[in-house]
Amino acid sequence: MANPARRVGLYLLGTVAVILVYAVLYQFGMARLEGVEMRFIEALHVVVETFTTVGYGEQAEQWNSTPMLALSIAMQFTGVALIFLTVPAFVLPLFAEALASGPPRAYDGDGHVVICAFSPTVDTLITELGARGQPYVVVEPDDDAVESLQADGVEVVHGDPEEAETLDAVAAADASAVVVAGDDETNASVILAAQHVAPETRVLSLVEDESHADYHRYAGADEVIHPRDVLGESLAGKASAAVSSELSGAVEIAGEFEVGELLVQRGSPLAGRTIGDCGIEELTGTNIIGAWFRGEFVSAPDPDQVIDEHTVLLVAGPEEGVETMKRRSIAEDRSGRSGITIAGYGVVGSAVAEAITAAGVPVTIVDVEDKPGVDVVGDVTDPATLEDAEVDNAEALVLALADDTSALFAALVAKQVAPETSVIARANEADSPPKLYRAGAEYVLSLPTVSGRMLASKLLDEEVITPETQVEVVRREAPALVGHTLEDADVRARTGCTVIAIERDGRTITSIDPGTRIEEGDTLVVAGDDAAVDAFAELAA
Repeated sequence: MANPARRVGLYLLGTVAVILVYAVLYQFGMARLEGVEMRFIEALHVVVETFTTVGYGEQAEQWNSTPMLALSIAMQFTGVALIFLTVPAFVLPLFAEALASGPPRAYDGDGHVVICAFSPTVDTLITELGARGQPYVVVEPDDDAVESLQADGVEVVHGDPEEAETLDAVAAADASAVVVAGDDETNASVILAAQHVAPETRVLSLVEDESHADYHRYAGADEVIHPRDVLGESLAGKASAAVSSELSGAVEIAGEFEVGELLVQRGSPLAGRTIGDCGIEELTGTNIIGAWFRGEFVSAPDPDQVIDEHTVLLVAGPEEGVETMKRRSIAEDRSGRSGITIAGYGVVGSAVAEAITAAGVPVTIVDVEDKPGVDVVGDVTDPATLEDAEVDNAEALVLALADDTSALFAALVAKQVAPETSVIARANEADSPPKLYRAGAEYVLSLPTVSGRMLASKLLDEEVITPETQVEVVRREAPALVGHTLEDADVRARTGCTVIAIERDGRTITSIDPGTRIEEGDTLVVAGDDAAVDAFAELAA
């Protein structure tokens, strides 16, 4: 059957043809039967008047013959018929097409991931899934959000994920997993719906409040993920690094070969030196493979790039070499400074406090509410509150606030009150880290990034090793690069990733150089930020 647009075209063409035929007949009939000569345009005018029902009898007194009266009757019936035909042949198909082109309400697939519903966390997750060729569909109840996601190329279906019919429409029973990433109460409802529609499909759930985890398990979740706890522990690790020369949070690649993020402190041996003059060449097998300069990640930074207190170095090498660089990143004179100040005592702040206290480091907790465990009650965006908490004597200030705007302002205030104190911040929105860095934070970790990576690490066959850091270290085969040397492949320049090791025949090769050739079956271990790892996934496929 012709589509609505084609039918409209044919209808309009036919209407014009009928009108022209009637105009010719009317001009001919008036001349031969009534003896009235007229121009064609006048005859056309009469026909159009008749068809559009704006006039029937402009020349009725001149119609004396039966054929002309019959022609008039025929024109009237034809005009009315065409008007009535417009509704089913023209108007209704256009409405049907408009409805048909609305948000999709079903997805037909197999082995896909059903994600309920969209959020910044899901944005990170679908980026990871898309880069690795894992099919997915997002179930989103908001019309405007669906339209926006479609425009961004996201595979999305409009519907309420709490409804069993919606999950059935996206083939949840044939999916590899169902991910629920809304608020805790909604997630419980979605889990129950998933259990009804697809009892054999694996269900992963995010929880904001750890006390709700058991309810999600009772509802049927196979795995319950607590990203806020992981975020808190990671922030605690970075804060503890400010008071300890011991390396923490490093990612072990093989044996004693590892990758670590090092926060450079003001007054440390590294501060003020360049990448090429920081002494790393003295450490065999140890390299700076990337760095954050005020929040901007640079893969293989230029040797002339200056390191300052806002730099985070990404160092790879033997444990001894990485630990040596760690010691160099710590200020030599930290006299009069001790402990960590934590601003915000919610889920993340509590996790930070617990981890730091367990490490034997004293903490001072600041919160706007007076509750057990809080040492200073007040607003951390107020300089007086930070002074009461003696932040200028702390090694680090951890901003574990639920509101990014408050965190930004608190970072600015902290740098005025205590410029020597390191600021380590939690970000709740994906676009907040750059602003927090500009506000003076030395290290920022985004909750959506951590949550999305944690989910991806559970769903993907390729292991995502570091969901709780700024950098990703992933293992991935690279069939497109087989036969090429690392120099020929030029992975760093083409993607921003650095190849730090190659897994081959059950062993891990860490002593690689530009001449190392990639062989069939090799798994490359690469490090970079999210965008770089995604670019590598596309290059390697």
